[in-house]
Amino acid sequence: MRSESPSPPETPAEAVKVGRAGRNLPASIAVGVALVAVVLASLFLVKELFIGVVAIALVIGLFELTRAFSTVGIKLPVLPVATGGVIMLFGGYFGSMETASIAMALTVIGTMVWRLADGADGFVRDASAGVFSLSYLFLMGTFVVLMLKEGDGAWRIVAFIVATIASDIGGYIAGVLFGKHAMAPTISPKKSWEGFTGSLIFGIGSGILSVVYALDGDWWVGIVLGVAGVVLATLGDLSESLIKRDLGIKDMGDLLPGHGGLMDRLDSLIAVAPVAWLILFTLVPVT
Repeated sequence: MRSESPSPPETPAEAVKVGRAGRNLPASIAVGVALVAVVLASLFLVKELFIGVVAIALVIGLFELTRAFSTVGIKLPVLPVATGGVIMLFGGYFGSMETASIAMALTVIGTMVWRLADGADGFVRDASAGVFSLSYLFLMGTFVVLMLKEGDGAWRIVAFIVATIASDIGGYIAGVLFGKHAMAPTISPKKSWEGFTGSLIFGIGSGILSVVYALDGDWWVGIVLGVAGVVLATLGDLSESLIKRDLGIKDMGDLLPGHGGLMDRLDSLIAVAPVAWLILFTLVPVT
């Protein structure tokens, strides 16, 4: 039996780059800044370009899910889900939620019809994976474009993204510095209650600032948005961790250095999107 040679010890520089949370911090920051730049440029140059950015991101996420599902023999019907999902996004923006709902219903039917050609073996499994992916990615994404279509939609998107990203940053910093008590050790061992507290502090603070100064809303709405963003972002992250554990994989992909796959960054945003839309639509008048 051939024995594995021991791995060389980490150099001090490598130890600094990869912290307790397991991320390559310089790469993670560089990728995060680049993503934010793309989002802001599309939002404030030509608003409709942002729909394209969302569509591309979700289609990439769909391919990552497809590859992940394939490790356990699930064949996700990519073409009908991707086509119908993109139609849902543009239908929600240029039409209404009713338009997106009709597109979703037709996509569900199309997904099942598409899968018929491969026979009965695994039909429920594969079709269910397709409907799950359509809901998990594109239905949630539709609420993002619904925020965008308001008169101050670009700033609503900023408030939603800032609250979600602040939760991640606050959780990362507090978790690395103070994390001792695991929140869900069987699901995500590195997520701690101390990190969750940091997420709340950063999320509420950013929620107040973004709602008051970007949307001219009441400060208490920022608290609601911040708390909801933290809770839903955490649940979204834990849910994706469960998916990965169920499939026996570490990351959804390796597209983003320091982050993993794109889905490893989208998991929080897609979970927060529907509630952020509801809070801002109900509590913040359009300016």
